[in-house]
Amino acid sequence: MSPVEIGRLLPMMLVFDGTGLIDAVGPTIEKIAPGLVGRSLGDAVRCIHPAIEGRAGAFRAEAGRRLRVELPGEMRVADGAVRTVFRGVVTSLPNGGGLLDLALGADPMPALRRHGLTARDFGVIDPIVDYLYLIEAHGLLLSEFERLSQRLDQARAAAEAAAVTDKLTGLHNRRAMDAYLLRLSRQRGRSFGLMQLDLDYFKSVNDTLGHAAGDRVLEEVAVILREEVRAGDMVARMGGDEFMLVFEDCTDADLLLAIAERMIARLERPIDWEGHDCRISGSFGITLSDYYDVPDPARLLSDVDAALYEAKRSGRARATLVRPDKAA
Repeated sequence: MSPVEIGRLLPMMLVFDGTGLIDAVGPTIEKIAPGLVGRSLGDAVRCIHPAIEGRAGAFRAEAGRRLRVELPGEMRVADGAVRTVFRGVVTSLPNGGGLLDLALGADPMPALRRHGLTARDFGVIDPIVDYLYLIEAHGLLLSEFERLSQRLDQARAAAEAAAVTDKLTGLHNRRAMDAYLLRLSRQRGRSFGLMQLDLDYFKSVNDTLGHAAGDRVLEEVAVILREEVRAGDMVARMGGDEFMLVFEDCTDADLLLAIAERMIARLERPIDWEGHDCRISGSFGITLSDYYDVPDPARLLSDVDAALYEAKRSGRARATLVRPDKAA
């Protein structure tokens, strides 16, 4: 049998002649420590246990005994990494030389990583192949688990977002607004403006053109509101054609009135739906947290709602600011 054929069966072997020169090595040993062929056994192999000289006769004398060896010619050690320790066994050959077959130790993972070894680098009946398959299967299971976990996290995040988002407009919903107002009101020293919008003439759009046209109007209203506020301002659809806006760190009533007037002007522009002009407007109620000793969300919502309907009673398409007496 040629050295190449032996190497296929024993990819981690070294063949040495009677003078102690290495005649052939298996492909895996060549990968781990290239250039061993032609070198003396004493230079290429160091027997740790038992401690024997690097002569052919000394190795042959240990035939059949379990050895622990290193390959001083191992090139794949960097940054002070410990050299690979192999298990080995010697078989005597008729020419006075021998065959040293090597295997990885009880903890093969460091050597596998260090040398980039795969199942192809070992004999088909080497137990390390089963070990590598188990590692691969574990890696696949772990990867699948991570993917499932990621999908679960994404689904949970999507569900949480959906729970506080209005499906039609993509704005926050009442639940989100209630939680936001409660959190904001508990932060002492934080000022904010609160604005409520109720669309004017929206019912006539639904009655004359249908709910699809009404949905188109609500979507366009959401666009207008987003564009007319700052990126950090809270905008929510509270239900139907009612919206709520919160302006953090805003204590300027005149500014809020101006923003409301600007929104009214945009809301009164015709909104096209299948060739029909949908015409609406909006009425606003406005208040400021600074008007209250304790900005209780329920009181704020009640007062701004009253201001809104005062605007409607006064002719619609306008904004009304409420200035209540300070409440204890």
